[in-house]
Amino acid sequence: MKKIIYAVAAIATLVGCKSTQQSTNSDLVVANLDLVNVDDDKVMVSVDPGKFTTEETTFYIPKTVPGTYSTDNYGQFIEGVKAIDYKGNELSVTKLDDNSWKISNATALDKVTYWVNDSYDIEGEEGVFSPAGTNIKAGENFMLNLHGFVGYFDGMSEKPYQLVIKHPKDLIAGTSLKKVAVATDEEQTYATDQFNVSRYFEVTDHPIMYSTPDTTSFQLQGMKVKLQVYSPNKAYSVEDIAPKMKEMMQAQKAFLGEIDNTDVYAVLLYLSDVNGQDAQGFGALEHHTSTTVVLPESMPLERLNETMKDVVSHEFFHIITPLSVHSNEVHYFDYNDPEMSQHLWMYEGVTEYFANLFQVKEGLIDHQAFYDRMSEKITSSKQFDDTMPFTVMSENILDEEYESSYYNVYQKGALIGMSLDIRLRELSNGEMGILDLMKKLSNKYGKDKPFEDEELIPAIVELTYPEIQSFFDTYITGTTPIPYGDFFAKVGVEEMESEVQTGVFLKGQQPYIDGNPQTKELFFREGIAFNSFLNELGVEPKDVIKSVNGTEYNIENVYGLIMGSRGWKEGDQVTMVIERDGEEKTLEAAYKTPTDKETKLQEMELSSDDQRVKLRKAWLEN
Repeated sequence: MKKIIYAVAAIATLVGCKSTQQSTNSDLVVANLDLVNVDDDKVMVSVDPGKFTTEETTFYIPKTVPGTYSTDNYGQFIEGVKAIDYKGNELSVTKLDDNSWKISNATALDKVTYWVNDSYDIEGEEGVFSPAGTNIKAGENFMLNLHGFVGYFDGMSEKPYQLVIKHPKDLIAGTSLKKVAVATDEEQTYATDQFNVSRYFEVTDHPIMYSTPDTTSFQLQGMKVKLQVYSPNKAYSVEDIAPKMKEMMQAQKAFLGEIDNTDVYAVLLYLSDVNGQDAQGFGALEHHTSTTVVLPESMPLERLNETMKDVVSHEFFHIITPLSVHSNEVHYFDYNDPEMSQHLWMYEGVTEYFANLFQVKEGLIDHQAFYDRMSEKITSSKQFDDTMPFTVMSENILDEEYESSYYNVYQKGALIGMSLDIRLRELSNGEMGILDLMKKLSNKYGKDKPFEDEELIPAIVELTYPEIQSFFDTYITGTTPIPYGDFFAKVGVEEMESEVQTGVFLKGQQPYIDGNPQTKELFFREGIAFNSFLNELGVEPKDVIKSVNGTEYNIENVYGLIMGSRGWKEGDQVTMVIERDGEEKTLEAAYKTPTDKETKLQEMELSSDDQRVKLRKAWLEN
């Protein structure tokens, strides 16, 4: 998963049927979705589990799903659950909690039916991250993250599923799934698609977006990439997105080399109308053979393409981990009582590192741009507890004590990957890096062979060098902060701390503030260091901006706030009214040009035959 901050998007924008024949196999679960007869913005779903031999069963809708690392309770969007017997009569159903329903006399059960509401048009989306959410816009768009539509029965998640989807004939399915049957009737306005998958995980792992045709595909060394775009106001089409996407993914494939886990990969881009009641959580969610992306339609094209490069490159690299290298906790994911793996440092951290490393290796950015990105991650990571063992945080990420640390997997997690990469280069005299390690792990395990959580680190040591055990003991399972300067010195790079000028509310492209799309409020971000003026003013994380110098501000006029602050002169009195813990406070200070500390990385002046230069070339070029 890759989230982007709303303010980054917003501020950067401102500143810059015939039914398909169904199998009667009792070992097959058949799920029917009716996208034609939408009622009150809800879709009817039925799930036929085949023949039961038990007197009682429980039907579930997921509480959480892989890749989100959050509790979302998708059952809250389900209404009117009914259990129907073979004579068409209703059986007794007892709702146990938001996500589970107990059914009595299960031997007589024919199917379960229920209505599904979507998350995009609910204020706040009930906390669901939009790329993992759902959309129902009758006759126009259906974002089917299927964990929000299709449930499973107790003990039956490993049975094969057949998906039968009745949809308006002028809407097409964007997905990496292969249609096994299509039924249409020239006299009707609908069609029916059928998809078969091997188990419930495959249901949740294959999102489908139905929309009017705006799609293209291209070949990448034997892989077919499918791109589908939905833009509600027709601001953009697939032609605007495809060229940069193809260029980026060609570089990714070149970087990966022989790693190739799929012959089809789908990118489903949903552009949200932020001026209406629409998706507000921007970023992407990975799957084995696809990714769902939600971004604001109001983004300028250049910024949109840059953001697509950032989020899609991250998600695509998930085909390495956790999709082909993962533990039992991931492979046999328990959607309603999940146990989390210890290895977020690898699943998200190494993935984020690759999303930056491939760009410098393939010539999309230069060395200095790469160093600048790593410097930013070092600065951001130090806002979190640098002594917290990453394995402990990862294993407990759903607990309240640790969930606020999740953002650090993109910061320190990526830096763990970088440091391990450099250490491997050093031990192998430049011959082996972390990509080589991931290839070895992929060959050892693969997508169908999960490992025991405690097995991974010993396996890595066995595949690499005995000294790597100390790296893990010290920096990943241990409490010692990583001495980045020591690692950079191995490749002839040194850290230089300097003081730089910033804007009041922006440091380059990094905002000090964010916005709540539902309330329109602006607030100061958590987990970052503020510039000197904001510290002087006395702002704190989560402070809500009510007014500045007498003018009220929110998301809609944030441009005026940012541009207005650029006109402040030394000594001008600045008065900011904020809300903190439900209480309004007035903050005042004389304006001084804001500064912030910045760690700059730069290459040492060394001869070309210096071993450190050779290691650096192996790290960033070979």
